[in-house]
Parts: sequence; structure tokens; C-alpha cells
Amino acid sequence: MIRLPIRKLSGFAPGRMNWNYFKSKLLLNYALSYILIFLIPLTGVTIFVYKNAVDNLRSEIEQSNVNQLNQVRMNIDARMAELQETASRISFDVHLTPYMVRHPYYSKEAIDTLANYKANSQILDNLFLYYHDDSVIYSSEGMTDVGTIFRQKYKFADWPAAQVLQDLNNAEHPLMRPAGQVIVNSRQESMLALLVPIKPNDPYPYGTVVYLMEEEKLTGVMDSILNKFSGNSYIFDDQGRVLTKNRRGEAIPGNELSVLSSLDAGIHSLMLDGKQQSVVAVQSEENGWTYVTTMPSSQFFSRIFHIQTLILLVFFIVALTGITAAVMLAKRQYHPVKDLMEFTRLKTGSRTSDSAKSTSEWDWIRQTIHDYSARIQFQEPYARTQFLMMLLKHGSPNDHDLEQLIKSVGLELPGTQGEYWVMLLKWDAFSGTSTAGPDRRDIHQLLHDLDMPQLKARAYGIDFSPADQFAVMISLAPDAARSSQDRIEEIVDHIRGSILQRSSLQPSIGVGSPYGNLGELNQSFIEAATALEFRMLGELGSVTYFEKLSAPESETFWISKKSLLKLEQSLKQGNETVAFQMIQSIIADLRTQTLSAALMRCICFDVLNALLKNASELGMNGIIHDIPNLTAFETLEELERKLEALAAQICGQVERQAEIQQHSLLDDIVSYVDRQYADYTLSLEHLALKFSISASYLSRSFKDKTGSTFSQYIWRLRMEEVMRLLVSSDAPLKDVIEQVGYLDTPNFIRKFKKETGYTPGQYRKLRTGEDG
Repeated sequence: MIRLPIRKLSGFAPGRMNWNYFKSKLLLNYALSYILIFLIPLTGVTIFVYKNAVDNLRSEIEQSNVNQLNQVRMNIDARMAELQETASRISFDVHLTPYMVRHPYYSKEAIDTLANYKANSQILDNLFLYYHDDSVIYSSEGMTDVGTIFRQKYKFADWPAAQVLQDLNNAEHPLMRPAGQVIVNSRQESMLALLVPIKPNDPYPYGTVVYLMEEEKLTGVMDSILNKFSGNSYIFDDQGRVLTKNRRGEAIPGNELSVLSSLDAGIHSLMLDGKQQSVVAVQSEENGWTYVTTMPSSQFFSRIFHIQTLILLVFFIVALTGITAAVMLAKRQYHPVKDLMEFTRLKTGSRTSDSAKSTSEWDWIRQTIHDYSARIQFQEPYARTQFLMMLLKHGSPNDHDLEQLIKSVGLELPGTQGEYWVMLLKWDAFSGTSTAGPDRRDIHQLLHDLDMPQLKARAYGIDFSPADQFAVMISLAPDAARSSQDRIEEIVDHIRGSILQRSSLQPSIGVGSPYGNLGELNQSFIEAATALEFRMLGELGSVTYFEKLSAPESETFWISKKSLLKLEQSLKQGNETVAFQMIQSIIADLRTQTLSAALMRCICFDVLNALLKNASELGMNGIIHDIPNLTAFETLEELERKLEALAAQICGQVERQAEIQQHSLLDDIVSYVDRQYADYTLSLEHLALKFSISASYLSRSFKDKTGSTFSQYIWRLRMEEVMRLLVSSDAPLKDVIEQVGYLDTPNFIRKFKKETGYTPGQYRKLRTGEDG
């Protein structure tokens, strides 16, 4: 444990608080707390690991049974479909018509044809063809009397010959008889019989095809798929009768089999014959049969007994070690707590009070940090960026909560006394240097929140565009002894000096006029942008003040250069509010002047030309066709309406072009991320340097573009690629994860399971099983 240096402070003197009172009390509290803090999560984790291991193993076994049982269903359904198809082919076979079968000359060819049909199926013991109201039946061995076949060669225990003949004449749809005991040539076997009327699906069949199958051949199909299965398997028809069964465990009483036949498809846990059974059922859509497997749950739990033993052993060893460590840690805890109180007091500037005597050191530290957190909870970077951007664009908001937010960070001076203004910094002359990026980040950090108590001012910096520009808002406390302009110049010099101490970069600076109302901060922002655009050419690191852009006006009235420059800059920024204010201000000045009509019209055209120039620079060539309408005005009021409409069009075009440029840049960035997401060095700072934009601007713009943070977006791309590779390749899991640029394999597995509910290995088995 790291020990902080102990200083003797007046607030910690023995006379102020009796720390020895807490020492023994804290020792016991810490020991109990650490033991509980350690044991409770350990117990929870142990239970979770144990339950998860059991559930996962159960799920894997049962899911494996489901997959195997589905394969059994598909295989047997395919065999039954083949038999149906064979019956259909027999019904259309010209060699097997009643005429051909009974004809003395062609009957041999018909018998050979039946033999060929029988040979095409591996599960058939024999195949018979019977025509209604006939006393004989045909097979690959020839023509035989029905009674002779089913009384002598195939003698069913529960299907007498008379009933056979009746079923052969009355069968209107396929009928599968459950497996029953049959005496075949003096030996006993278990066989199934399938009767298919011909023609199939004909409302008036004229005959019946009879398939005889040995039960063990059908169960052999099941055994070949349910390899190493240690339970029982059953096939039920659509009436709930047991067609066939295959036992590899204890038999289930017949009175409980009806429960199995009525199960829905899925995995079930049932009590059968007094024992808990794990049951899997699937249903066939082809013939309505239900396929069921059962396995005693005790067999399952016996396989995880070693897991249970291992988990409990690890739990007791870790618990004993943790308790020992907790007691040792508690014995050493008192002095670090005292040091931490000193550190907390120094960081927060708080003092211990009498209330601390009635509580413990931890409670005092917790309350102090809580109070400190309550004071800074509104300084979250993203929220700060948003409302400072709003101040630059729209001035002070008409919202009580946002006004409280502005006051909480100290931007608005107490009692709303003082002035507010904006300065803009630009590094375009140095953007290509190798150290420009890191140097600018240092300057951004410096100006993020700069307190200048000696100058009675405070500065707040923000990235406001993807360009290499940085806006700084300054609140200036009142000082009657000095002029605002002198103080502003002193503050600018101070900030420039602070920048030069940290970096060799000399940004160009534009400075707006001060305003006594925070709501007019957007005016100062437009003025700063105007001053920055008209900075002295060729002089690096120049400072341009909006107040000094034009010389004093002569006696002859003309619109001031500052007003026109500010109007043009508001149009370039797309700030419709300030543009309207400037147009209204210029028109108001014109109304106060006594000028000749010719001069008045020339001045009006000067304002109109300023707007048309900006429209032309934006490529709004269609405006030229509207010039006759714009120049046709009779009053200043009419001109003002037309100028405001034109300004609204220009600002709208600026906004659209800004969005297009931003979208194009962000499209390039998103496309780059989509290609390079597997690069483990890819980061937000890497992208900011590559595309020459600030990291904070990129962070919020990327989220606006994609709806996700940068980290969330990268994780989704890597997750999708891992899921694809797990299914499409047999590469080891560690190689797959590293292939997408994720180096922390355990952490990735935890996040993967949290999102999908499966570990990567389980996901691969599940998907490859479904594909199979």
C-alpha cells in the first residue's frame, strides 16, 4: 500500500479530534468489512460459476440431444417420404397396372418391377401390391393368396389376416401400424407395417401398397445418429401411439408414455416412474410424428460431481487466504486513513469541523468528497461543450436550468456585473509541422479553463469547428480605474505569453468587442471571426481587434466598415440572428440621417452588394436572376424585408454546405474505421491526428453521425467479424480474437457472453450445429 507523506496540520491536531477513539473501533470495522466485502462477492461468484458450469454442461448435452434428434427426424422423414414416392411411382408404372399384373405373359415382368422397387429401400423387409376386392396379393416373389401370406409367412400377433384384408380394402390415406410381434417363417420378429393407398391422395384409390419393416432397422437408423446416447428414445404417431422405441436405460411405464407423446417440441424436465428425467422432443411437420429421448437427470449430475468438488475446494482455499489478508490489511489501515483525510482536505480546501467528532474518518472523507462532487457535477465535458457552443451561436439561453449551469461554472459574474467577450485562435500557418498536433492539445488544455485573478478575468476554451480554430470566452470583472480596451489588450498579451511558454506556435488571434450582457456573447463571437479574417497579411501570430478595423468616420455619412464586415462575417458563419440584427442596425442608422435620395440609394446598394457578394462566393448563382426584384424598392422598410429574406437564404446555404462538408469528412472517417477496425492501435486520437481535427470535436461528431460512441462502434465491428469467423472457420478462438485487433482475450470473452448470452465456444457449437 502506498503511504502518503504525513504533515502536521492544525486541523489534525490531537486537541481537535480524539483519533485514538477511532483506532480500535475502525480496526474491528475494517476487519469485518474487508472480510464481508471479500466473502460476499466470492460466494456470489462461486455460486454463479458453479451454476453456470452446471447449466452450460446441461445445455450443451440437451442441445446436442436436440440436434441429434432433429437429424433422426429428418432422416426417418426422408425414408418415409421415399416410401410415399415409391407408392406414387408404382401407381403410375405401366408394368404394374391390374391388367399387366394379372396377364399370364406380362405378370413376370410386373413381379420383377416390384423386386426392383423393394431393392431400392434399405429398411424394407418386403413390399406387397394389393388391388381392391381381390383375394390375392403381389410381391417380388410372385402372386399369393392374402390369407396365406398373413396366416403363414407373416403372422402378426395383433393383426389377424381378416383385419389385414379389411384394412387393405379400406385404406384411404397412409397408415403406419406400431411395431408388433410377427412370426416370420417360424421365427419371431418385431415389425412395422405401412399401408399407402394408390393412387396417393386420390379420393377413390383402387389398391394399396404394403411395406413391412423390421423394427431394428428403423431403430438402427436412430442408433447410428444417437451415438453413445445412454437414455431411451421413442417415436409417436399423430395419435400418440408408440410406433417404435429403443431402450438404453430403465423402461418407462406404459401409462406414463402418454405424457411424452403430448409434449411440445423442446427440452423438458419431468418426473417419470418416480425419477427426474431430462426429456427432449421434436415434431415432424411432414407426418405429425413426435420424436422423444429421455435420460435420468441423475446421470447428468454424476458427470459434474468432479466440477462441484473442484469449485468447493478452490472456494475454501481462496476464502481462507482472503480472510488472512483482510485481517492483516485492517491492522495497517489506520495511518493511511489519516493520510487520506489530509489529502482530501488539501484537494477540496475543506476544514474539519466539530461535526467530524461524532463520526468516523471514513464518513468524514465520504461526506467531504460528496460535497465536492456536488459542486462539480455540471462540469462534465460533453455538457460543457454543448452549452458553451450554444452561447457562441445564440447567446444566453432563456432557460432557468441552463442559466444555473452557466452560473455554476463561473462564466457569469456575480450580480451580472462586468463584461464578456470572445477571442478566436487559428493555427493554419503551422498545421503541417510535426509537433503542431501535440502543441495545440497542450494549448487547448491550458485554455480549457484559465483563471486570471490578477487581471480579474477568467477564460473558457472550446473547439467549435473541425478547422484549426479555438474559441475562448472571457468574463471580465468591472474595474473603474482602467478602460475595457486596455484591460482586454493586457489579457490577450497574458494569454499569448502563456501559450509561448508552452509551445513555439504563435496562433493568429481575432478579438471581439466586450458586451455587458452574456446574452450578447454571440455578437462578440461574430466580431472575433471578422477580425480574424481581416488580420494583417504576412505577419505570423498577429492580433486583430474588431474595434480597430476601421478609421474614424469622416463628416460625410457612410456605413462604417466595421458594420459591413460584421454583417459579412455573420453571413459566412450562417448566423441568421446576428445578420438580422446588423441589417436592422444599418437601416436604423440610415433612418436617422438626412441624405439626398441619390446618396441614400447608393448606400443601400452598398449593403445589397455585400449580401450579393457572399451569395456569389457560396455559388448561389440563381440569385442573379432575382436582382431586378431586389433593386426595386421604394422605402427603407421594403429594402429591410428583402435584405432579411436574402440573408436567410444565404445563412441556409451556409448551413447546408457546412453539413455537406461535415458529412463528407465524417463519411471518410467512418469508411476508414470500417476498413481499419482490426488495427489494435486504432484510437480516437489516432483518427484526430490523421484527419487534422480535434479529438473532442471528432468524438461528438462521430456519435451524431453513427449513433454510437467511437468505442461502441469499434466493438460492434469487431464483434460481428468474430461471430462470422467463428462460424466460417476452424481457427482457434485466441487467433480469431487477435485477428480483429482485440488483444485482451479474457475480457473479450466476458463482453461477448454479456452481449450474446453465450461464450464464443458455445456460439460456434450452436451455429455450426444449426448449419449442419
